[in-house]
Amino acid sequence: MRKLIAISAAVLMCGAAFAAITVDYENKDSKEYKWDAVCSGSKTSGVTFKGGTTSASSIQGSAPCTVKASGGDVVLKGGEKILIKDGKITIKK
Repeated sequence: MRKLIAISAAVLMCGAAFAAITVDYENKDSKEYKWDAVCSGSKTSGVTFKGGTTSASSIQGSAPCTVKASGGDVVLKGGEKILIKDGKITIKK
């Protein structure tokens, strides 16, 4: 029974180590942006949003993630659809 508990705990810890959130985005700017993010207290650098495109981006870490965008910080939980225009992130409704 102890072995089963130890294996279960190891699997749960490994799952947390590979956590990520994904957001769909539309970048109206021709510029590619790379912004830092803080996810559940851990800093992630270089979250990339390619210029002039509609795509998805994964941010390594557990939700919530605060993206440190040039137009202001935005909190993301995953699954949002965001719009990037003039260096500012807005969440689509």
